[in-house]
Amino acid sequence: MTTPRSILITGATLLPVANDAPETIFDGWMLVEDGIIASLGEGEPPRVDAHVEVVDVAGAFVAPGFVSAHSHLFTSGSRGLGVNETLYGWCTAMFAVTGAATPEQIYWCTLHGAFDMLNNGVTTAFDFTDGRLAWEPLVDGRRVDDGPQELRALEYLTRQADAKLDSGIRFVNSVMIDDTVGTREDVLARLGGIVAHCESLDRDFMLRAAISGAGQWSPNPDCAEIEVEAMRRFGLINQAHLLETREAVELQREKFDRYEAAGALGPDFIFGHFIQTTPDILRRTADGGASMSWQPNANGRLASGVAAIPEIRALGIRVGMGLDDQACTDISDPWQNMRMGMYAVRATTGDPDSLSTADMLRMHTLGSAEILGIDDRVGSLEPGKFADFVIVDPRSPDIGPLWEPMSSYVLACGLRNLKKVYVGGVLRSVSGDAIDPLASEASRQIHRILPEITTGAPLAAAALAGARS
Repeated sequence: MTTPRSILITGATLLPVANDAPETIFDGWMLVEDGIIASLGEGEPPRVDAHVEVVDVAGAFVAPGFVSAHSHLFTSGSRGLGVNETLYGWCTAMFAVTGAATPEQIYWCTLHGAFDMLNNGVTTAFDFTDGRLAWEPLVDGRRVDDGPQELRALEYLTRQADAKLDSGIRFVNSVMIDDTVGTREDVLARLGGIVAHCESLDRDFMLRAAISGAGQWSPNPDCAEIEVEAMRRFGLINQAHLLETREAVELQREKFDRYEAAGALGPDFIFGHFIQTTPDILRRTADGGASMSWQPNANGRLASGVAAIPEIRALGIRVGMGLDDQACTDISDPWQNMRMGMYAVRATTGDPDSLSTADMLRMHTLGSAEILGIDDRVGSLEPGKFADFVIVDPRSPDIGPLWEPMSSYVLACGLRNLKKVYVGGVLRSVSGDAIDPLASEASRQIHRILPEITTGAPLAAAALAGARS
């Protein structure tokens, strides 16, 4: 891992996204020492020693790196499949591509996805790793095959964590608990193995271990209870996909009841998507203290619906934002994600005050860090936090005068304006291209291995034939 640098950013239009800071700091500066933000301010920058690199950004935006509160990095090579499917059919098409991957092959898929996020300004991601149980098709929200299931090797999970570490992205590593195989103690012992591996990694990058809540997918009536026991035993947060799709809504609402009955609804529990809700479900969620992660790009792509974000926020439920599978967000573009969410909510409510541009940026940075419990380290530009930031030039290409800088940043800037991405004061990407030579190797590898994986796999052959017809 590259040693953190000491740098002084000058001439910046700073967007700190910090609770006690101005929305915009003009003619701003930020001092980074050993990868940590030391100070920031307006006007004349401090004098620095010769070893400090000075970077004059000539009026460009300097903002926190985006935090994706809900990501599936291994899917980066599976885009363009299941385009006419809703959630369950799309999952079958998408998982067909990686379903027969080895631990080493899934490493390269994950590495490719991590670099893709970094190149798009995402410096921290909650990552749902592909699990030890292969995907099985669902009909009406239930598994088709209830027969015995085989577990992939533990290395299948550990190599995904290794890939994220090798990329230089910060991450929360999340795994399924495989609750349908073995006894409850078997399940918890297996989870302990991957948690131990994660905690042995560099904790400046592996920020937290988590559970990928299996409630939506699992046929086990005790799933929620096992997850709560795992959260308490290992000190984990839990994010469950739930109430996402229009399919099997009543079954999903029963799963919500199970989570509530198990005592899951607290500050360490996150609902991913949370679209097909009711006022009663939202009230109970608020009372329990749980939060949610919102994925507007993916929700639109899969025809899942529009989450009731104004009502959710009015109840005090904390909201973060994620880019979801790169195979269903298509371009893992956080600016597009913010705009898609804002436009969909405003179109639904008819109220332009439903969400502001400052709301959108906060949810995709500090708000995401808050629901993940890592806001003491990432999500905003504040002294003492990691120096994870983006440089975004509104003059290249030129978007015109900055009448309202926050609005121009969220609504008129994008990947075309993203010039540099820093993690811990280390330059990771320039104009969409990663500095690390591993990025080009990851690209080469997935173009080689994904066709190899799908060759001779019946499920993959069917999915690809459907995509081409």
